[in-house]
Amino acid sequence: MSAFPDPRLLSIHDFTYQLPAERIAPEPLPDRDQSKLLVYRSGTLQDQRFTALPAELPADALLVFNNTKVVRARLFCQKPTGGMVELFCLEPVAPYRSVELAMQQTGSCVWKCLVGNGKRWKSGPVQVEFSIADQPAVLNAERLEAADGYSLIQFSWQPAAVPFAEILRAAGHLPLPPYLNRADTEVDAVRYQTVYAAHEGAVAAPTAGLHFSDAVFAELKARNIATAELTLHVGAGTFQPVKADRMEGHPMHAEPISANAALLRQLLHHAPRPIIAVGTTSLRTLESLYWLGCRLVRQPETAETGAAFHVTQWQPYEEGPAVSMPQALQALLDYLARTGSDTIQATTQLLIAPGYTFLVINGLVTNFHQPESTLLLLVAALIGPDWRRVYDHALAHDYRFLSYGDSSLLLP
Repeated sequence: MSAFPDPRLLSIHDFTYQLPAERIAPEPLPDRDQSKLLVYRSGTLQDQRFTALPAELPADALLVFNNTKVVRARLFCQKPTGGMVELFCLEPVAPYRSVELAMQQTGSCVWKCLVGNGKRWKSGPVQVEFSIADQPAVLNAERLEAADGYSLIQFSWQPAAVPFAEILRAAGHLPLPPYLNRADTEVDAVRYQTVYAAHEGAVAAPTAGLHFSDAVFAELKARNIATAELTLHVGAGTFQPVKADRMEGHPMHAEPISANAALLRQLLHHAPRPIIAVGTTSLRTLESLYWLGCRLVRQPETAETGAAFHVTQWQPYEEGPAVSMPQALQALLDYLARTGSDTIQATTQLLIAPGYTFLVINGLVTNFHQPESTLLLLVAALIGPDWRRVYDHALAHDYRFLSYGDSSLLLP
């Protein structure tokens, strides 16, 4: 099989539209599942409520969710002189690079962070005083080095026996999208998480999942719609604007993904029936699993070095698919069996843009995305030029946009 058409020469300016500020949803609706749902099915458009999603899905569909959980990654620290410094935790560096392990670290750790008001922080530690279980606690932060727009921050805390996850829960704030331009609230603490969030590590919510309620899940079960979960910890790069005129100048951020053997077997058993991704993060993870398995088949020796477990930005366009989807997923299962492992741990930089052919998924549940964003490129890859018709319809029919906005079901 040959490689896909190369999107490197695409201009991001061809993927734009006028988004009035008043169409950006500033707050969540009182009820998760009362958002609008725009159904795109084979070129037709239909307006629904999100509660209608189970009835709109193909009867034999498998819905795949991203069960990542947003961490309170923003810390407002005080300097000895009284001034404030904001730290935005991006990813762990030491002693662990794995988010799951880093969250369980006690005593001290090093994270890559964005620093707000950093020019006024010359040297020395800053700190946050807070409480855990009604007992006083303190988090200290010291800058080790700065480069490429971020800083390496050494954190230490008391009580030292408390894991870093609990420190962030008690001392941190939810990192709401910057375009909301407001502080997080107690409402956000509940509503900027999906009801099925399980594994802490994201700094942004997988927002397509915010519409799902217990009632919607009950209706999915009643209709025998199968469900499955995987994990992609959404990074701050999800808000990174495309500044390059052409996509070749835009580096995709790497994000950690994980999928267990039970999911791989479920995907294999379900094919060729429809597999629907809930959110762009679930979609990118599912398609990345194909490319991970494809590399194991094509270059089995890379399994020994770990090189097999990273999907690069341009891999599909440079290499092209070499095997079928079942063969790729079976290669991952065979690897897990050989190594006695249960879960594929990897990273992905996969950019999905027009020219990409989908190898795992058949549809997508997703919100309405920013102009000139990689998420809009993904939508255009899935439904082609009709993305403009979908977005024009949403604008003309009072749909709410972005993270707390309304939803769409895209079935090309």
